[in-house]
Formats: sequence, C-alpha cells, structure tokens
Amino acid sequence: TLFLELATAATARMCKFTPRNVANIVWAFAKVGWDDGKLFESAANTATAGIEHFTSQGLANTAWAFAKVSRSNKELFDSLAKAATANIGNFSSQNLANTAWAFAKVGRSDEKLFDSVASAVRADICNFTSQGLSNTAWAFAKVGRNDKALFDSLAKAAIADIG
Repeated sequence: TLFLELATAATARMCKFTPRNVANIVWAFAKVGWDDGKLFESAANTATAGIEHFTSQGLANTAWAFAKVSRSNKELFDSLAKAATANIGNFSSQNLANTAWAFAKVGRSDEKLFDSVASAVRADICNFTSQGLSNTAWAFAKVGRNDKALFDSLAKAAIADIG
C-alpha cells in the first residue's frame, strides 16, 4: 500500500529529516491511524537526538502523534517533557491542551511539565476552545493532578464559553 511504501522510504531517510519533517510525518501517520513501528521508532530516535531544535508546535504534534497511536517511548517522552517545560511560554493554547492530553494518554505524569502547563493554561485561559478546556481537564484528572486553581480556571472558562 501507499502508506507502507511511504513509511519504508521515510524510515530510510529519517536521519536527514528536519524537526518539522519528523513532527509532520508522525502527525500524518497518526492522523490516519497508521501505526508503523519502524517509522515511529526511527522518528523517536531522530526526535530525541535533536529535540532542542523542535518548535513548540513540533513538540506538541510529536507528543500527540505518539500518544494517538499509543506509543510511549520513554526516552522520547522524557526529552519532550524537558523541552516543552523549557519552552512552555511559546506554546499556543492548542499546543498546551494537546501536550497535556498526549502525556496523560500514555500515562506519563511529568511533574515539572504538568506544573508548567498548569501555569501557562491559567495565563492563557481566554484563548482556549471548549475542546481545549475539556482535553486539559481530562488530562490533569487522568494523571491524578488535582490542581484546584487550574480546575477553577477551567470551570469558569467553560461556563463562560457555554454562556
């Protein structure tokens, strides 16, 4: 099939991919539900090695893609957590929600990451969609992070959104 051929070709060339290329290829495969183990393993290795060159959107999309196909590569998610925490101020509301969702989906509750996401969400709450609010609330609940200030902010924003 086309996806198998594309996965094989991308895997063979992954070491030449830019961070954006890595994020885009795993996002595209995850979006259509095609989980190619070799592709995702190669992407995880390439992303981990060059994580400092990823944009905030690239970090969020990569985390989302791996979570969407239920792959929780420890080294990758450790690197994603560190890089996301360091760059949290550059994350859009959608990137914040998607990152929290991705980490929760694969059962990763990185304390520093979730603390920084909570602070960033509270600061940017007015830019969240209903979907972003619910995904963020779900993620924090799923990993057992009972952040009262965050849940209060999410609830107020959700009520205002329904309004």
